[in-house]
Amino acid sequence: MKSLTNREEEIMNHYWDKGAMHIRELQALYDDPKPHVNTLSTLVHILEDKGFLSHKVITAKCYKYFPVLTRDDYRRGTLGNVVDKFFNKSYLGVVSALVKDEKISVDDLRELIKKVEEGR
Repeated sequence: MKSLTNREEEIMNHYWDKGAMHIRELQALYDDPKPHVNTLSTLVHILEDKGFLSHKVITAKCYKYFPVLTRDDYRRGTLGNVVDKFFNKSYLGVVSALVKDEKISVDDLRELIKKVEEGR
């Protein structure tokens, strides 16, 4: 899965929150000073090229853009990329690093294992 820049992720969050929108509707979601329509249009087209957005033709010069991937799909893909790139495709390596760096306690890990076992 391709990654998103901070600005692209910001735009995708608007689409994930609001659904299909015209570029002007997207622009209206920003505080002043609002980004220029051309800037947003360029970024939306980049997101479309990356496969995150698609569009529906309303009129000859009017398009409504909508997300192709869900936010959860993006999260899972991004997590998978991190695991592949930095942990040699090992989720166990991720969990070990979190425990070692004290980002998750052993007690939390036991609780997680218990929840997974109960879910089976």
